[in-house]
Amino acid sequence: MTESEKKIRVAFVGNPNCGKTTLFNAVTGSRLKVANWPGVTVEKKEGSAQYEDCSLTIVDTPGIYSLTCYTIEEKVTRQCVMDDEIDAVVNVVDASSLERNLYLTLQLLELGKPVILALNMMDIVSERGMEIDLHRLPELLGGIPVVPVSAAKRTGLGILLHAVVHHCEEGAVGPVLTYGKEIEEKITRLEEMMQAHYPQHSSIRWHALKLLENDEDVMNEHPISIENVVGRSYEKDIIQKKYAYIENIIREVLFHKEKQAASTDRIDRTLTHPFWGVPIFLLIMCFVFFLTFTVGDFLKGGFEMALGFLSAQVSSLLVSVRCAPWLISLIVEGIMAGVGGILTFIPNIVILFLALAILEDSGYMSRVAYVMDHIMGRAGLSGKAFLPMVLGFGCTVPAIMATRALETERDRRKTMLITPFMSCSARLPIYVLFSDMFFANCKVLAAFSMYAIGMIVAIVSALVIHGREKGKESADCLLIELPEYKRPNIRTIGIYVWTKLKDYLEKAGTTIFLASIIIWFVLNFGMHGMVEDAADSFGAMIGRSMMPLLAPAGLDMWQIAVALISGISAKEVVVSSFTVLFGVVNADSAAGMAAIVDRIHMQKPDFGPLNAYALMVFCLLYVPCAATIATVKKESGSWKFTGKMVVFQLLLAWCAATAVYQIGRVLF
Repeated sequence: MTESEKKIRVAFVGNPNCGKTTLFNAVTGSRLKVANWPGVTVEKKEGSAQYEDCSLTIVDTPGIYSLTCYTIEEKVTRQCVMDDEIDAVVNVVDASSLERNLYLTLQLLELGKPVILALNMMDIVSERGMEIDLHRLPELLGGIPVVPVSAAKRTGLGILLHAVVHHCEEGAVGPVLTYGKEIEEKITRLEEMMQAHYPQHSSIRWHALKLLENDEDVMNEHPISIENVVGRSYEKDIIQKKYAYIENIIREVLFHKEKQAASTDRIDRTLTHPFWGVPIFLLIMCFVFFLTFTVGDFLKGGFEMALGFLSAQVSSLLVSVRCAPWLISLIVEGIMAGVGGILTFIPNIVILFLALAILEDSGYMSRVAYVMDHIMGRAGLSGKAFLPMVLGFGCTVPAIMATRALETERDRRKTMLITPFMSCSARLPIYVLFSDMFFANCKVLAAFSMYAIGMIVAIVSALVIHGREKGKESADCLLIELPEYKRPNIRTIGIYVWTKLKDYLEKAGTTIFLASIIIWFVLNFGMHGMVEDAADSFGAMIGRSMMPLLAPAGLDMWQIAVALISGISAKEVVVSSFTVLFGVVNADSAAGMAAIVDRIHMQKPDFGPLNAYALMVFCLLYVPCAATIATVKKESGSWKFTGKMVVFQLLLAWCAATAVYQIGRVLF
């Protein structure tokens, strides 16, 4: 960077689901730096961009609806935009939902900083036949730059950077909205008082407004005596003035919106119906898992053939170069069997993530929280708590992190406790393997039942906990955006699926790779060195010590005990452990599954579908993976809470699996 090069620090701010992060990624490319905000565990993303002789540092903030803060993420965003190091704010709005987004815009304009309005998703506006008057809109917002962009198609990015650089030079606009004589007089008086006490402060008008609203955080951060000025809270008055002004803006700048809104309302009458909403959600998820099995199983045949061919070639090569037998066993029966057994499930994983991405990008997932609000309310939680649970279908780690969006620590901890019961993608290989082996005629139903049981157990657990919290505050009412339905963006879905698949492959190349080596060692070495029979190994010794505990659940095999222990590192390792434990290179092939079943029956002849179902239930409910445990500790800040969660889930898994097996024996 030359000495004459200017530096600008910009914050990207916007509502959730406005495409802010997609725009941030488009502007910054791969020049990203990820850390945590000081003092909190909320992820902080910074990127850089260059425009002419100006170097821009861009900060991607958590999505918020308002600068009135309740959640951790909302407080983080407010602190960021008020930071004196931020030179300008890019307010990213969903142009197809302009009315909802403008409330935050009006608040940002009161901060006294340069604001640039990025009208994202303009392509969707055109597709829906709507029009926005791009000349009148900036006039009604005080003359700020209004730049139409499409983050998905990467259009308008250069114009946006140009607006940022040049508007920073011009400075902030004056007040856009006035609140009437009474409130404006009080604002003027409070501004004078703030100026006297904090002459260097850069957001005097905004702070005066927050003092009129009796905002506790502002009053604590910048205490001044306001008793003679503010006799009551003016929050409702200020909010009403803002929404009245927004209605005026929409009337003057937005045209032909009625048809799309009517279409969304018509669909929502069915999908968010008080009675039919939940059954429809379950049917949609059942269809997702039907596709995951049918399409995924059709595609994974090629993976199975490739793995079998590769294993045979590697084994022949190692024999031809006269490798030691133990090394051949480690590579072929340990590493390739363990890692390869997981890779064959890639088609199933891709189908699952593809379906979830389509549901999320279309706008349906917000409806899920809405229709679940009544059920979650009975458990002492709002429907908003169901959003982390839905994320748990993909991966439990980001699902636990998503609990930051909940208002109270009590709600966050309760949601952390029950979210791991949702079946993450790592458990899918377990369900696929055992459903194929023991429930060939109803494998989709067997696997889907795990997802249904997980949701039921999560909600019942929350109900029990809520019943023990009598006298404590009730759950907050649900306030959530229901965006208009839109056609899923292919590029956005592609990025989402690739990101999840990449995480899966990285886990296969690290955690599962190391776990496969460790399992091979504990199965091939015993008290007297290397053993020929795995029954004499350290693994067998460990497994046999746990067999009495697992016997009531019908799982009294030392191999199962070892596989369950290894699954704590990552749930996929349960499958890779079975391939190593039973010496099968390609466990997901028909021949591999038949070999595993035969070897199970050699040790436990009566092991059948009931035992397999009890094992699936145990894998569903027992301790989450190590990464999830670490995330719970990080988010809760308590080893005590984390320890209690682990013990609770272990006991619940044992009780549920035992109940399934014992009741099943009586009935069948």
